[in-house]
Amino acid sequence: MSEPADPIWPGVTADTTAPPASNGATPANGATPTAGPRPAPTDPPPRTVAPPRPEGVSPVPTLDDLLADRPAPPTGPAKTGWRAAVGRATGGLIAPGPGPAELNHRLAVQSVQRSLRGPKTVVIVNPKGGAHKTTATLLLSATFGVHRGGYVLAWDNNETRGTLGWRATPARHTNTAVDLLRDLHRFDEIRSARVGDLDNYVRSQGDSQFDVLASDEDSASAASIDDAAFNRMHRTLSRFYRILCIDTGNNMRASNWQAAVDAADQLVIVSTIREDTSQSAAWLADALRATGRDTLVENAVTVLAAPTRTPDAALRDRLHRHFGKLTRAVLDVPHDPALVAGGPVAYDALTPASRAAWLQVTAAVADGL
Repeated sequence: MSEPADPIWPGVTADTTAPPASNGATPANGATPTAGPRPAPTDPPPRTVAPPRPEGVSPVPTLDDLLADRPAPPTGPAKTGWRAAVGRATGGLIAPGPGPAELNHRLAVQSVQRSLRGPKTVVIVNPKGGAHKTTATLLLSATFGVHRGGYVLAWDNNETRGTLGWRATPARHTNTAVDLLRDLHRFDEIRSARVGDLDNYVRSQGDSQFDVLASDEDSASAASIDDAAFNRMHRTLSRFYRILCIDTGNNMRASNWQAAVDAADQLVIVSTIREDTSQSAAWLADALRATGRDTLVENAVTVLAAPTRTPDAALRDRLHRHFGKLTRAVLDVPHDPALVAGGPVAYDALTPASRAAWLQVTAAVADGL
């Protein structure tokens, strides 16, 4: 019985000569038996070796790694501007993608709509009257409400009387924070308390999808809100709203002003582009830093509102330089004729430029939440 033949290696022609006899006999032709040269095997393909993973990282990839590596979702066709017009005119046969301005708008909306870890409190501050605080509170709330779909409260935390309720759409009632504080025990029982019961104390703002809690509007009242009252209401209202935008008074030493700042997840420093209001904002930032609130100031968003169609460009640049070194972001909002009269603020009445600017402000605030 003969030995098995050598394997045929890839790329090598097989030796067809007869194998030597297994009993050591001389082949019939008398030749000395010799073994043919055995071909060298080809090298195996190189193996892919994963690079070493940093310390603290799981040695094998997980589902989270796979999800994090997903490509960005498609942007879809343009919805505004000439690109959208081309898509409509061609029935979608030619559908250009969004331009830079529309992409920027979409990214801002995504920031505003981001998921939050629990209720968040945004506090709007400047210790000078007429600094645009109330307007900013209403427009931040409206922008959050329009793009998030509700559960947003604009709260006037003036210790006596503010003007937020006057600048809002009126309700069928005239109840204020003082009335809510008096009846707050009705909302202490979690199982029986209902968000609908708050309708008798807050003022719904319709399509803007946010509510307003006004400060005391009774000129003969001696009631005031202190820090304990603020904290009680803040705990209760945080169970019913995802975002609370709090308008503050002008007295930084008031206990409810201090309590609001202590409760802030995001501070918004507001100023018109004027020497007096900007100096007041700078003094505020210095005072907060002097009382150990450095981190709150560093994470703050500064909003500079144009008091006229053509604000002082040199002053604007100075304010950007100053607050740009103090706070996380500095953004401009334009002058808007719809806000000049001082009546109720209607979000739909704003110019497109104003709505776009306030969207960017709200996105910057949301980034800090």
